[in-house]
Amino acid sequence: QVQLAESGGDLLQAGGSLRLSCAASGRIFNIYHMAWYRQAPGNQRELVAQITSGGLTNYADSVKGRFTISRDNAKNTVYLQMNSLKPEDTAVYYCNALVKESFSTAASNYWGQGTQVTVSS
Repeated sequence: QVQLAESGGDLLQAGGSLRLSCAASGRIFNIYHMAWYRQAPGNQRELVAQITSGGLTNYADSVKGRFTISRDNAKNTVYLQMNSLKPEDTAVYYCNALVKESFSTAASNYWGQGTQVTVSS
């Protein structure tokens, strides 16, 4: 089994910065893509940013130029640096990873428990 543990959520004012972290632990053979999603009240969960094992990144249009996703493969950790935060960035942020637990098993999708980010105006 694999666990994803997020940290870094906080309450802050618009224009501020925050860095989220997500560490994967457990039975890990290989981690393919890692990503951050978010879900605001009444909204569907949406992709914020994604990064492949090779470092290729993809961002939602709403966060391009403000957020940066990165990963440390040695630590099985993904980060989300969020700058110039806006009230509309308020949401629960979830870590997601596609993980292969052994050579002989198929990769499975895992989610963290979520961390709250609240941006006040």
